Amino acid sequence: MQSVLFTGDNNITLLHSGAEFFPALITAVDAAKTEIYLETYIFAADETGDEVKAALVRAAERGVTVNVITDWLGTGHRQCVLLNQEFRQVHVNHRIFNAWFRRGFARLHRKICVVDRELAFLGGLNINYDMRCDFDHDVILPAPRWDFAVQIAGPLVAHIHLEVEMQWMLLGGLNLRYRWEKFRDKWLVAMQRHENPMVAALVVRDNLRNRHTIQKSYLKALGGARKSAFLATPYFAPGRKLRRALAQAALRGVEVTLLLGVGQFRIQDAVAHSLYPKLLRSGVRVIEYRKTQLHGKVAVVDDDWATVGSSNWDGLSLLVNQEANVVIRDSDFVHDLRRHIERGVADGIEIRLKDYANIPWYKRMWYGAAYLFYRSVLRIIAAGKYED
Repeated sequence: MQSVLFTGDNNITLLHSGAEFFPALITAVDAAKTEIYLETYIFAADETGDEVKAALVRAAERGVTVNVITDWLGTGHRQCVLLNQEFRQVHVNHRIFNAWFRRGFARLHRKICVVDRELAFLGGLNINYDMRCDFDHDVILPAPRWDFAVQIAGPLVAHIHLEVEMQWMLLGGLNLRYRWEKFRDKWLVAMQRHENPMVAALVVRDNLRNRHTIQKSYLKALGGARKSAFLATPYFAPGRKLRRALAQAALRGVEVTLLLGVGQFRIQDAVAHSLYPKLLRSGVRVIEYRKTQLHGKVAVVDDDWATVGSSNWDGLSLLVNQEANVVIRDSDFVHDLRRHIERGVADGIEIRLKDYANIPWYKRMWYGAAYLFYRSVLRIIAAGKYED
């Protein structure tokens, strides 16, 4: 497993939802001079997708090298094919990740853009319209999707650039010498230690060297928590280690608050509900966010640790998908993100242990059956790596 090595002297800006993220992204693309790398799980055929696509085309027309990777499952086969045709005509390079599951069940769930090796964007936002549901584009959300990304300038960008460049080359066929050179360069970048703000690190999950890097970063943060931990995710189905870390933190007096998205998938909600009672008994607060679609994957621990990225708290993100988070050690950033999460908590509905006292037997059975089904499926698609 790769060590999580931090670099300083970064300038990292929190971007809340599409209203802040997409204008910043398009402005950066329009200012690009040499190259752009963009990775996304969903590149939708909607208003936002068209705006981002137009900006990429403008960059290519200026002579900028534009490389785009879309996930086959997330973006959809038809849309991937259409993008491929459109991009080819305007000299935008496009590659599709894991078409027809030729590489197993892995998905490219990362959302990253690097511009001119100087500016990077990373977070949970796909390239799709904020007011449309991810999984049913005919459904208009009651409020913009609750999500986050970061804009990064500074030494960390070099590390992120090496990561996306490696991904691009791997999808195009990569010789062993080039792979070794990039592996070496990544370590040289990561080992540049700095003491000045803002200190941050890239943590990724893949099926090679970084199988558990993101999970271990959460475990370390929770294990060292002294006062509080606020965590938000749309899909909550962690394995035993993370559940134990949450419970143990709460039992030793840490204020642990989970802000969870609900309402997208009945089976996902049922799996989460099967895990609530033990967490609630240990003192973990559980808040369900129902104001709109919660899609952010963010957390803050105490006053000096935060993360923003693409990784959910479920088996797919922690065991199967390719994911990318940024961990930030900066008090001002932590306080800013915590305020957003606290507002989300205020807009949510708290689940209490007494709510389970009178749950009908058939609902209890449904929750248990959903969990057993989920665990069985994860063991299959995660090739035996799932532990509960």
